[in-house]
Amino acid sequence: MSEIARKRLIAGGQVQGVGFRPYVYRLAAELELTGWVLNDARGVTIEVQGRGENVEAFAQRLPDELPPLAQIARCEVSDVPGVTGEKSFEIRPSEAGELTDAQVTVDIAACDDCLREMRDPNDPRYRYPFINCTNCGPRYSIVRRIPYDRPNTTMAEFAMCTLCSGQYEDPACRRFHAQPIACPTCGPGVWLVDPHGKQIPCANAIEKAAQMLQAGKIVAIKGLGGFQLACRADDEHVVTRLRERKRRDAKPFALMVADLDQLRTLCEVPPGAEQLLRGPLRPIVLLPRKPDASLPKSIAEGLDTLGVMLPYTPLHHLLFAEQLGPLVMTSGNYSDEPLVTDNEDAIAHLGRIADALLVHNRRIERGLDDSVVQVSQSNRVLVLRRARAYAPQPIHLPALEDGSDNIAPPILAVGAELKNTVCLYHASRAVLSEHIGDLKDGRVYRHFISTINHLEELFEVRPQVLAADLHPQYLSTEYALKRHRGELGGREAIPIVRVQHHHAHAAACLAENGRAEEVIALVCDGVGYGDDGAIWGCEIMRADLRDYERLGHLRYLPLIGGDAASLETYRPAVAALHEAFADKCVDFIDSLPMEVSREQVESALEMLAGDFNCPPASSLGRWFDAVAGLCGLVERNRYEGEAPMRLEAALDHNVDDAYAFRIQGTGPFEIDLRPMVEGLVFDLEEGASAAAVSAKFHNTVVRFLAAAARKAREETALNVVALSGGCFANRYLTANLLDELTGAGFEVLTHRTIPCNDGGVALGQAVVAANRCAARRPPAPVKDRKKI
Repeated sequence: MSEIARKRLIAGGQVQGVGFRPYVYRLAAELELTGWVLNDARGVTIEVQGRGENVEAFAQRLPDELPPLAQIARCEVSDVPGVTGEKSFEIRPSEAGELTDAQVTVDIAACDDCLREMRDPNDPRYRYPFINCTNCGPRYSIVRRIPYDRPNTTMAEFAMCTLCSGQYEDPACRRFHAQPIACPTCGPGVWLVDPHGKQIPCANAIEKAAQMLQAGKIVAIKGLGGFQLACRADDEHVVTRLRERKRRDAKPFALMVADLDQLRTLCEVPPGAEQLLRGPLRPIVLLPRKPDASLPKSIAEGLDTLGVMLPYTPLHHLLFAEQLGPLVMTSGNYSDEPLVTDNEDAIAHLGRIADALLVHNRRIERGLDDSVVQVSQSNRVLVLRRARAYAPQPIHLPALEDGSDNIAPPILAVGAELKNTVCLYHASRAVLSEHIGDLKDGRVYRHFISTINHLEELFEVRPQVLAADLHPQYLSTEYALKRHRGELGGREAIPIVRVQHHHAHAAACLAENGRAEEVIALVCDGVGYGDDGAIWGCEIMRADLRDYERLGHLRYLPLIGGDAASLETYRPAVAALHEAFADKCVDFIDSLPMEVSREQVESALEMLAGDFNCPPASSLGRWFDAVAGLCGLVERNRYEGEAPMRLEAALDHNVDDAYAFRIQGTGPFEIDLRPMVEGLVFDLEEGASAAAVSAKFHNTVVRFLAAAARKAREETALNVVALSGGCFANRYLTANLLDELTGAGFEVLTHRTIPCNDGGVALGQAVVAANRCAARRPPAPVKDRKKI
């Protein structure tokens, strides 16, 4: 007979709220082991006892047979001396700990098993809009603290009935320890109210809401992470009415469709996109729009893609069961304001937009927008907005310095000003927050502070270092500086590390790819504060996770009117013409399709002549604006990135030609686009289409970036290239540059689940700060633990 053995296993990762403890219970029972399992602040702790070979088998099988949503990031195994007299294996109550190191599970779409029960008239949860189990349902949006147990969620307000408590305690049931478990007897309910908050009498609130939507009304719907505004997507009048009420002039609307069959009438659906749309995450996916799609052009004016998602909550599925067509399903807020999550706030704010509100009484602890994901024809996936179903999934980072895990202190990185996210770093793990937004709006800035407080409380991390951008006027940086100086009430002064914007982009790409070595970084975006005080935005760097060197950049272009140059496309267009033709540029104005008055041109030239409010910029984003303006496609960016997006949508994929450019100088070298402007103006004067000019411009960008990478390789002997920055949300640019670089023998690193835009900057700031701090600290002792 084998000797009795006992082992302790401490598992970290996605192990809370995903049916992990019931899985451990069943595995232990199968192997005839006694002991216990519990949630704690480190993740899940397990002790098993039994025949030695069975204990070893448990340790080996544990990471190999996980439930669908579980992931083990690390598991420490140690022998426990002595044995106990336990007679069974049990799930013990959770306990808190000194260090919250558990991973918070993301919110998951309703699973097929729950949907099948919801549609079964004989099931006790028939047509129940809050049905869930251990494999699906709310997680991050309802958790108040770790460990993830019902008392620590907003479901604590609902006492379980006999049915739910019996299933919750039954190891053989799919709802064993499903923390949000509920049913019509004991769980949350849903009802419909008018814009003033008065309940609308009806037998079925969801059915009535569907009828109102079908009739052309706007309905605010309380979803998983906040309210959404919905209306018919095939009705131009109601879409226009929603734009007017929401104060959203032109920014594309996201759609929700009933199923893939309905979606295929609107969009092309690559295989990789289908998997995302039908899987447990269900983000908004950007897909190529079919030319004959029966939707108003105003849904996504001037673009060749639509942002579409499938139902992900039981409530959404019940709505579409009423035979609805495609719906606009957009964030429940006024444009650029935070998402509304509370019923009373919804009535106060959304009551002026919606004709009715479908509300429920399950409190939302954390507001979460829908994530936005782009899928290329080659099935490359890129998360552009990281929110529901992605946040707060941690990023496990390359080891610091000598390979130790804990030689950098806890760090809070506060991110950029646009598309803001924040990041908590601790023990080689980074938690990037959900999308927060643009901090210039006062409500969003308050939400930014609230998000920081929530993350620090949830993970019980008290930052010892701050990381912030170099830009002196970013509101995120102002917050960090105030906290650095101890000027925020109740917060002690702590050190700060300032990180250059484009270095943070490069570091984020490296970190996501698990790389720490020095690489060539091509970082292209709209704006970032440079070391020389200029606006940077097309940077060729030698970079690692601590330092960088600027090897090259676009030749500086004066931004006429400063920030106004990012709004009115004629401003960078006139600057580009003046750079190429000097004062003779006036002669070309009337022969170009650009929408600009003679007075605007003369005023712009006067500002250039006097060097008044014309800061120099190496921004690639402003060149996209300039070319869109020269082609007459866009007069003004009504939302961030409109001109570049419409320029990409307009391009002719059959055009392979490019314009001329020059690369000159050293330390750093410059990419000169004046030859391109000469050729582009000639084409437009000869009557070339905007589609052809756009294609040639995109091809030029591909070629000068590839040439710059080759030149950087000659100078550094490096052969790995990292691509980051908002310009790489451009599908054509990214796909063709990847082809060019790999064809030239480069290894290319790109983003996947971390946004290439400013939504990823906080991660890069945290990683750079951690590595700089690590270089100044003695290495931590390495613990002698076996890991699996």
